[in-house]
Amino acid sequence: MSQHAGLSPERWAAFSLDQQVLMIANEMNRAAKLMAPADRERLRSAYERILQLADLTVQVADRAALRRELLRWRDLVAGLYVAAAPDPPSHATALRALLRMTAEASKQLPLLLRTTPRAGGPLA
Repeated sequence: MSQHAGLSPERWAAFSLDQQVLMIANEMNRAAKLMAPADRERLRSAYERILQLADLTVQVADRAALRRELLRWRDLVAGLYVAAAPDPPSHATALRALLRMTAEASKQLPLLLRTTPRAGGPLA
């Protein structure tokens, strides 16, 4: 989790919500490529980074409804983190749900339909 350890809430708050969501989605996209059994520890590290960024986003969110939705989404990722094995379909569902949180981020959804992770089919 050290990659984002020095990222303060003040620094994170300087990014727009669209940028925050897209940066989290970028980490989710990286994690999607780590679904092979040999990549299990790297996948767990990716989920740790994702959870850290989600926590920062919740911390700086100024609307209660947004915090609630982010916490619900965070629960999805926490479930992936503690799962006994990688779950590419659930990962893809969580990524799509994240991208639907803002209009700008949702513009990335068509790109996901063309992406195929290493250990599964399309993310759609």
